[in-house]
Amino acid sequence: RSIKPDYVKEYKKTHSNVWPEILDRITNCKIKNYSVFAHGDILFSFFEYHGDNFEEDTKIMRDNKKFQEWEKFHAHMFKPLENKNKDEGWIELEEVFRKE
Repeated sequence: RSIKPDYVKEYKKTHSNVWPEILDRITNCKIKNYSVFAHGDILFSFFEYHGDNFEEDTKIMRDNKKFQEWEKFHAHMFKPLENKNKDEGWIELEEVFRKE
């Protein structure tokens, strides 16, 4: 995801104190070890999914009113990635290597 340079500091600030309802929603949707990293205006997230139906759990998370409020609160901070629509934020990356 790409963020407008003027909002990097604010984005980091809001994520230093994530709303408890958002943290609960992430946990309830079977997501663990969730991290967001910044490199300039590029954001990278990583998480582990520990469920059986990622699409359904993602839908449950996105249908939550507090989650929608959190997303809307940050929406103005983002800019579209190259070759993506403005509503497409995160892109799924192919895992090439993992050592556990």
